[in-house]
Amino acid sequence: MTRTLQLSTGTLSRRSFLVTLGGTSVAVAFGSLSDRAFGAIVAPAIEGDFQPNAWVNIAADDKVSIISPASEMGQGIMTTLPLLIAEDMDADWDKVRIVQAPSDAKKYGNPGFYGIQLTGGSESTRGYYELLRLVGAQTRKIILASAAGMLKVPVRELATEPNKVVHRRSGRSLSYGDVARLGKLPDPLPQATKADLKPLAQCRYIGKSSVPRIDVPSKVDGSAIFGIDVQLPNMLYGAVLRAPVQGERPEVIDDAAARAINGITHIVVLPYGVGIIGETVEATKKAKELLKVTWSNSSRIRNYTSDRLLEQYRSIGRDLTKIGVNAFAEGDALAAISKATTVISADYMSDHVYHATMEPMNATALVTGETVEVWAPTQGPTGTQGFAAKVAGTTPDKVKVNTTLLGGGFGRKAEDDFIIDAVSLAKQVKGRPVKVIWSREDDVQHDKYRPLEAQHVQVGLDANGNIVGWRHRIVADSVFARTMPKLFEKEKGHDDVVTEGARFNYAVPAHQIDYIRQDNGRDVGFWFAVGVGYTRFAIECVIDEIATAKNVDPLALRLQLLKDQPRARKVIETVAQMAEWNRKRDGRALGLAYSDAFGSHCAQIAEVSLNRQSGEIRVHTVWCAVDAGIAVQPLNIESMMITGITNGASHALFEQINIVNGEVQESNFDTYRVIRMSEAPDIKVTVIPSSDNPIGGIGQAGLPPTGPAIANAVARLTGGVRLRHYPFLPERVKAALNA
Repeated sequence: MTRTLQLSTGTLSRRSFLVTLGGTSVAVAFGSLSDRAFGAIVAPAIEGDFQPNAWVNIAADDKVSIISPASEMGQGIMTTLPLLIAEDMDADWDKVRIVQAPSDAKKYGNPGFYGIQLTGGSESTRGYYELLRLVGAQTRKIILASAAGMLKVPVRELATEPNKVVHRRSGRSLSYGDVARLGKLPDPLPQATKADLKPLAQCRYIGKSSVPRIDVPSKVDGSAIFGIDVQLPNMLYGAVLRAPVQGERPEVIDDAAARAINGITHIVVLPYGVGIIGETVEATKKAKELLKVTWSNSSRIRNYTSDRLLEQYRSIGRDLTKIGVNAFAEGDALAAISKATTVISADYMSDHVYHATMEPMNATALVTGETVEVWAPTQGPTGTQGFAAKVAGTTPDKVKVNTTLLGGGFGRKAEDDFIIDAVSLAKQVKGRPVKVIWSREDDVQHDKYRPLEAQHVQVGLDANGNIVGWRHRIVADSVFARTMPKLFEKEKGHDDVVTEGARFNYAVPAHQIDYIRQDNGRDVGFWFAVGVGYTRFAIECVIDEIATAKNVDPLALRLQLLKDQPRARKVIETVAQMAEWNRKRDGRALGLAYSDAFGSHCAQIAEVSLNRQSGEIRVHTVWCAVDAGIAVQPLNIESMMITGITNGASHALFEQINIVNGEVQESNFDTYRVIRMSEAPDIKVTVIPSSDNPIGGIGQAGLPPTGPAIANAVARLTGGVRLRHYPFLPERVKAALNA
């Protein structure tokens, strides 16, 4: 079906126009350009005689300003999305400036993400792709129509080159700046459809690696502004002492020593802790250390001990009488398994993991009367408006959110707690901004960790070793029950993000997925690849176990199960060639894993060695082949795969949060282990463009195959020793070797 941009004239000024697509309004305008630099921390009102929330602004000096609607947290989205508009409007990228979008979901909401401003789920490019390309095409048609009136020629005789309209018959041309300065909008305005988009083969920017990321120079020279860098006139600083156990509250506070610290202005009792406001960061930090608080002792989280609960989850997964929510069913898997010649059963588990963003949680807030302004490294401006409004006792439309660069996000910065801190303290000093910065210890111990989970997988094989039924049981708490309760209720208790990735494209005749929620009270949240990060661990390791039972090559088995999936077969065949799958290695082995999560096909092979005495695994090389459909920026896709693989190896080998009686045991990077540079594998990536296929998400696609590829390599190296518990700590590896 052809989708058309519907245009409304008269809504904006003479030099601007408004378009809507699928209910999303888009403003495009001609006028003067703000002098703000790339990646400005505040989305400035683009000056000129038009509304300030436009996507595109063309200035008389031939500069083009394009809004970036998503949060830049190191994934390159501040380049990718504006590039889509620039491509189809034929803008000269050297004359383009990027401005971060203000908080306005009606204008900048992601069509693929509930229409809100939220960066996550590997959904940004997928959600905005068609809309932004159509905006670019519409802008180009408006420019051509306006230029035709200026040159007094039919519009069909005109063409565009970067930032230029050309009339080849007469040899005349106009810059976009000329059109902006002297042109008039045509009436009626021309419309744009998908037929007006450039064929990918003719694109200057899409599919090329020649466009550098817009955010990199400022990060290299130190001029980039992250949330933690925000400085405002008359600003105060805040810190919050939180209860050591979630859900507890302060009952008795001795703040005499804290108040005596020079520069401390306020000590504030909060429902979840004690807030400190002062003139300097150092003063608030010292005062926080001097607070003496007696906490309540009634939270049910005091019964939360992660090791004990994980064993409980595993028992529940194995107990087939425990019935949860049916998340997916195709065929009668239970009946097929009951009649199978052989049944393979396996349990896979993973511990809580911490987001470990380089920039800890922080936000700055200013409360003035009924209005609130927030400066924050947030993934969700729309959510931030709602959180801030609730705390301040106002409405979301009176909250302005300025999204800064993010020093890492991974889902953590879509949360509300650091926003609530800043607004809660700013309420105490109305008219003065307050910046709250979490310490690393705060960040580690009060994170919204990935859910603790256990999985029980049963696969039935017939007499020939063919799969007849696959049952996958996932036991974990819910993320959606806390973050999106209405959706959780609508889905009748199914949490799609927790079970995400359990559906696969392997050809099995009967497949069932069950979700058994465990509600033990501890907040859990979105963590890089969320459910896919552990569901693919179980699936890909079980595939290898089936291959062993059939005495066939695990690569050949995957190709057989994917016989009708050409894109999947291509990435597997490509990565096998890259790694020389059949070549023997002394003291090392290869493991393979595949994922089709987020609409992208990704296959990885890990080369590992093992110290049997210490139990330490060393990952030497990871080869990766990825097909994300239309590869908007191939070099950036490669970079994102390297990021995902590095994180995947880190969480598979090292990362672990332990909770004992409600208290988190880790506090900083000395106790929360992440991969070190000396331990990072050599990573080789091949990007396979497939322009005839829908665009896939890439931000999180690299992580899911890494862990199972490592585990499968260890199994091949050791003659079948299976690692089934993330992370693969040395003591766990030795226990498996000795089992």
